Amino acid sequence: MDVLALQKKIKLIEIRTRHLTKDLFAGAYQSSFKGRGMTFSEVRDYQHGDEVRTIDWNVTARFNAPFVKVFEEERELTVLLIIDVSASMNFGTEEKTKKDLALEIAAVLLFSAIANNDRIGAVFVSDEVEKFIPAGTGKKHALLILREMIEFQAKSSKTNLNVGLQFIRNVLKKRSVCFLLSDLMDVHSLKEELKIVRAKHDFTSFRLVDKSEQILPDLGVIQLKNAENGKLSWVNTSSAEVQKAHAANFETFENDLKNQFLKLGIDLVSIHTSEDYIPKIIQLFRSKK
Repeated sequence: MDVLALQKKIKLIEIRTRHLTKDLFAGAYQSSFKGRGMTFSEVRDYQHGDEVRTIDWNVTARFNAPFVKVFEEERELTVLLIIDVSASMNFGTEEKTKKDLALEIAAVLLFSAIANNDRIGAVFVSDEVEKFIPAGTGKKHALLILREMIEFQAKSSKTNLNVGLQFIRNVLKKRSVCFLLSDLMDVHSLKEELKIVRAKHDFTSFRLVDKSEQILPDLGVIQLKNAENGKLSWVNTSSAEVQKAHAANFETFENDLKNQFLKLGIDLVSIHTSEDYIPKIIQLFRSKK
């Protein structure tokens, strides 16, 4: 993609998401993620009704009078996007690919975060950590992340999100807000790492799905290629039996996925490439209040 085309695409995404961030998400986002930590502010005289556990015993002993510690909310959060850049994210049979959908959702999340003066960063993951963008602030940093999402070409076509989860465990030293953008094809191998990351951070996963992965279109006998391992197979998409089995497999996978994330206490939002994702993001933010 040349520079002018890239700039045009980024500007279009910014315009499309700016009013959403300003009008719909700013308040919802702020109320969803405020007060995720408390920092020491000052000490003051003890007042009737103060909790005993807030007494600063060192200061109390020094002045021979009771003083309590005062804490305030940490207003600056670190928001990290974990972005699946494996080959399966390039798939799409509707008007956009899963990668395109990830880009739009990322824009909404990033502009919501900078409107709240939060720090934003990203890590691109295939079966290795392909790129890390450390947390920064402001619109320029958000646009940098979006530009990298558009231009980036992964070295590997495969998926192993565990390496990304292990990476953020080492990189994020304090509690942060993490959003995973992926089709979650390798989700069954993630359980232990998700459990560890969830214990330390506010973690949400967006599962990005194409309609054909749920409902097989009638295209006759076609050859399908697995984007990640290159394996070819012939499928009779006109067969009612094949279509039924395809839909059943999808439903089973989806239900197992929801149950797994529910047990882990992680928010899971499934979004199709052809659907309006705005209501689901609003619902997510509201559910976190």
